[in-house]
Amino acid sequence: MIDLAENYRKVSDRIRMAEVNAGREPGSVQLVAVGKIHPASAIRELAACGQRAFAENFVQEAIGKQHELEDLQIEWHFIGSIQSNKTRQIASNFSWVHSVDRFKIAARLNQQRPADFPPLNICLQLNLQDEETKSGLSAKSAIKLLDQIHDFERIRVRGFMIVPKPVSNPSEQQAIFAEVKKLLEQVNSLGHTLDTLSMGMTDDLEQAVAEGATHVRIGTALFGPRPPKKTM
Repeated sequence: MIDLAENYRKVSDRIRMAEVNAGREPGSVQLVAVGKIHPASAIRELAACGQRAFAENFVQEAIGKQHELEDLQIEWHFIGSIQSNKTRQIASNFSWVHSVDRFKIAARLNQQRPADFPPLNICLQLNLQDEETKSGLSAKSAIKLLDQIHDFERIRVRGFMIVPKPVSNPSEQQAIFAEVKKLLEQVNSLGHTLDTLSMGMTDDLEQAVAEGATHVRIGTALFGPRPPKKTM
């Protein structure tokens, strides 16, 4: 039996301690709870503990949960791979998108964001370790894309997201996060005003916070292991 309230307390304590150890301002790191595959009832229970930002990987699953939880004040984040035929639904149903990695997707989100909605917050997904199985931009490609979409009015580029390759040495993991922070500082020196680093998960949130993470995406430490997928 998962004690969501206790898990939420433990994760919140980890984040606060990581802020202290890194000399960060209290509350400078936002917890984004990843509800992928877990039921809407678990999200409702965690929301009752005070959590407001929730992330999903799959569009249809997310929209189903949004309908079920429409009585709650939830900030919805999309963190999964983006298919072109899903951009309209993403643009209309989320406040944040962390996984933009090409011009076509950014342009479609900008075009399809409802005019009466605030601009959609987006992060560019990075792949600084050249992992073939993961989406994401190199540093050079990220800078180019930033310049291409700088004047889009219906999306607002907030920063970068990364899912680094897991390594056993915490200092090696922290070094990847340091590269992301360095890139953000570099592009800001060129005239951009990025303020978001979406990095750090259950196993490496402390290393991410030490290097400036503003959003940590936590699933397992909150909800427990993902339930097995149903088979026909």
